[in-house]
Amino acid sequence: MHAVTEERTLELIELNVKLRDTKGKGAARKLRSSDAIPAIAYGAKTDPEMLSIKTTDFIKIIREHGSTGLFFNLKVAGDSSGKKRIAMLKDAQMDTFGLNYLHIDLHEIDMDTKVSVSIPVETIGESAGVKEGGLLQIIRRELDVVCKPADTPSSIQIDITDLEVGDSVHIEDIDLGENIEIPHEVNFTVVTIGTPTVEEEEVEEEDFMEEGEGEAEAAPADEETSEE
Repeated sequence: MHAVTEERTLELIELNVKLRDTKGKGAARKLRSSDAIPAIAYGAKTDPEMLSIKTTDFIKIIREHGSTGLFFNLKVAGDSSGKKRIAMLKDAQMDTFGLNYLHIDLHEIDMDTKVSVSIPVETIGESAGVKEGGLLQIIRRELDVVCKPADTPSSIQIDITDLEVGDSVHIEDIDLGENIEIPHEVNFTVVTIGTPTVEEEEVEEEDFMEEGEGEAEAAPADEETSEE
């Protein structure tokens, strides 16, 4: 087994939201100009609800917890029912420059039902191949896993210590235990140790320089012959 999961206790992040009854591009622009992000919450057993989230609150959460594998305890303003509403971050759309959040999708979930979550891939150890000049290439920096929310890992750690130049870790080499599934149709590469190419490029440059110098040295001889 090449990988392990970084275990964690599921943290439900408190997220304050407000219900909104306006939609459309104009309403969304007005909402964003007032330091709020338009959002929607939906689930298998709940009707979609249009919400708004305070921009500063959401940015603070992303800075503290990252943007993957986030689960929220939704606190809806004005809701006194006491019902616990759990949602995961499904998507956060940003503008072209990646500076401002445009829209947030929240998926309401049941803690006993499996969900699909994107988990970051990390490498641990120092590869034997890298020590010899090989190049570490992380082909997939995130992997989608299916599990219950409480089993969601914070990262997937791949031990690369024994990898030589030319070795790879494929998805079927990774076993995260019976509670976590990585759905896949092909045995794709996750991490590989590539062949070093720097020395070859340097040799080619040296050969080119030697050929050029030879031609430069031959030029004066040609000029002398023509003058004669």
